[in-house]
This record gives sequence, structure tokens and C-alpha cells, in this order.
Amino acid sequence: MIINRHSWLGAALAAAAAAFLSLTSLAAPAAAQEKVTVFAAASMKNALDNANKAWSAQGGREITVSYAASSALAKQIETGAPADIFISADLDWMKYVSDRKLVKEDTRTNWLGNRIVLVAAKENAKPVDIKPGFDLAGLLKGGRLAMGEPNAVPAGKYGKAALEKLGVWPSVEKSVASAESVRAALAFVSRGEAPYGIVYQTDAAADPGVAVVGTFPADTHPPIIYPIAILTESKARDAAAYLEFLKSAKAASFFEKEGFTVLK
Repeated sequence: MIINRHSWLGAALAAAAAAFLSLTSLAAPAAAQEKVTVFAAASMKNALDNANKAWSAQGGREITVSYAASSALAKQIETGAPADIFISADLDWMKYVSDRKLVKEDTRTNWLGNRIVLVAAKENAKPVDIKPGFDLAGLLKGGRLAMGEPNAVPAGKYGKAALEKLGVWPSVEKSVASAESVRAALAFVSRGEAPYGIVYQTDAAADPGVAVVGTFPADTHPPIIYPIAILTESKARDAAAYLEFLKSAKAASFFEKEGFTVLK
């Protein structure tokens, strides 16, 4: 049988192309497993960015972080967003993900603690005595109180709980400027769009445009706990090593410097 030279060459090229595409498709998932994708509460940004630099400096693989409100991140994980590690700013949203079997339970840890504070723009900052019945509405003078969305964003939930315990919530509820995350609430105050805001002390420390004018007593709200866990669908080979790094004494300093408490 005589084989046409051009037909043979075309078939060979087609086979080579198919092989290349096959190898490429196999390599793509493997490459995707080289990096660790973290979904982290917005209030983690400064401390976690610094910890990630230390991880990279010691030879760790690439870390990609998506920062947002814990509520938004939990919903994204529920709908299949690709992530390896989830850091929530409260226990409720970690439980939400856990209840849907999306967390490797043996990796779940109550990792960090925090506090909520009242902040004002630095040039207008005067100490506020936060106590039962304090006149927050009077301090606002018709302005808005910036805080995370009180029924979803953890910092907003803690803030609402504290104001309810102090008997102040009814007087300011209609003045609340709800923000999609605690960092967004912080920005409202920093830009002068709200005279006061309720944020974590770690957020206040990250913005030179604001000052802490009062700290909410710990007994006015549920304990502020940041749990961390590897997600069930994680394929990143370094996820476990990275998690252990974050919980190490070496990484602890980055979080303590920003005002977090490392839970033992």
C-alpha cells in the first residue's frame, strides 16, 4: 500500500498536537496544586500579609489570599469557590461551613482572639467612657455609626451585641451605616464619612487616620475567636505545612504585633 507523504505528515503532526494538549491538560491541575489559596476575614490582612512574606522567605510555595467578610467567604465556599484554608472572624461562620461538610475537622483550631473598639477620625478623637447607657447617639450628633453589617459581618454582630448589653442599641440602630466588611467600616471613619465606628482593635491599629476612643468590655459581647481550618476539597500539597507555620511561635509575633491574641 502506498502512503501519501503529505497525509502521513499531517497525521503525525495531529498526533503530536494531541499529545501536547493531553500533557498540558494533565500539567494544569498539578500546577494549580503548587499554591495555597486562603479565604481570610478582612481584619486579618496586615498581619497575614506579613506572615506570608515570612513563609515565602523560608522557601514556602505561593500563597494567594482573598480577604472579605467571613459571611461572604463562607457563602463563596458553599457555592464551590476554590480555596484551601478558611480563616473566619467568628465561630458561627466556621460552623456554617463545617455543618455543610466543607471542613477537614481534624485541622480546625480556635486560633486567635481580638477586641472591638470605638474609633473616630484622629483629628476629632476624644476619650469615650463606654459604660451602660453611655450617650453614643449624642456623640454622633446626627451622623452615622459605621460598623459591619450587624446581622452578618462578625465585627458588626459583636458590636450590636455589645451595644444591646449596654442598653444603647435602640438609640443608635437607625443611625448605623452598615458596611460589607470591618475594613469598609473603618474606611468610612477614616474618610470622614462617619464620626464614629466600631471595629476590631487590630483594624484601628492599621489605619493612621483613626484613633481608638474607647474599648468595649469583654463581657458585653461573645468571645471574639478566629477559627482556622483546611477545607475538604483542598488539593494544595502545602496546605497542612502552611497551617502549622501560621500556628507556630515564629508566626505568632506577626499577629501579636497587630493586636491579636494567640490562643493556646
